[in-house]
Amino acid sequence: MTDLEWDQLFERMKKELVLRGKTLPSVSSIAKEKNDPFTVLISTLISLRTKDSVTIKSSRQLFTLADTPEKMVRLNQKQIEQAIYPAGFFQRKSKNILEIAHIILERYQGKVPCSQASLMELPGVGIKTANLTLSLGFGIQAICVDCHVHQIANRLGWVHTKTPEETEKELQKIMPKKHWIPLNELLVAYGQEICTPISPWCSLCPESGHCPKIGVAKQR
Repeated sequence: MTDLEWDQLFERMKKELVLRGKTLPSVSSIAKEKNDPFTVLISTLISLRTKDSVTIKSSRQLFTLADTPEKMVRLNQKQIEQAIYPAGFFQRKSKNILEIAHIILERYQGKVPCSQASLMELPGVGIKTANLTLSLGFGIQAICVDCHVHQIANRLGWVHTKTPEETEKELQKIMPKKHWIPLNELLVAYGQEICTPISPWCSLCPESGHCPKIGVAKQR
């Protein structure tokens, strides 16, 4: 696709989401509230396998207590657990959050590292969390591929890949860089509202007429 075609596609998807009153995903909401790499990193960790509404509530509760590495290390794991409950795997996440705060203070002078490799050395941080921190926390061009981005990109035939890591690399080859950061925000919302993992709402999708619907067994 040309740059113009990518622009138009993104606008069509955004328009449909606006019509349905869809808001930003949880991490994007927190990022816009705080505009800080540390809170983006921590809220992304909290969001893993957790509903948006729970992520937003848990993140806000935690950041009321501590929104910097310096403040976070003054808490104990139990306090963090109580703040982020009922986020999925809250006990493991609380342990990782506390360890991350200590590492950032000890190795990086209290600043979140701004490279994918360094971020992925932190406990509990995978490629999705690292890239979302880079894009929303630092404004660094990075494609964050989660289950929604991976599935929709393959369903629409943009890529033909088996893993999110492969999808990230292939999207970098074909997508204009200006869309790298907003891609995750857009497709997460689109995957939650329209292009759902099971039985997508193809009747509502402006791309339905030319979408190959790869892997779609049933649609609405």
